[in-house]
Amino acid sequence: MKTFNHKFVDVMPEKLEPDVIYVSLRFSLVSHLCACGCGEEIVTPLSPKDWQLIFNGETVSLYPSIGNWRLPCRSHYWIDQNRAAWAP
Repeated sequence: MKTFNHKFVDVMPEKLEPDVIYVSLRFSLVSHLCACGCGEEIVTPLSPKDWQLIFNGETVSLYPSIGNWRLPCRSHYWIDQNRAAWAP
């Protein structure tokens, strides 16, 4: 199971580091490099209609799942407590 670290930032860095979930509350965005390792940048907007972030003081979770249907990898996973849980 892939494990991430998380960083709260004001703005997203120009180059994302592998295995890091970046959270910008200022812009209601979460970004990370795809959990499959393909290197694609995944951006998830936070809102009641899109994704929701849960921070328990130690880890972040993101709901609903992340389905990268338009990318060649077509990966599908959840981020739950800083870990990627793959969809069957």
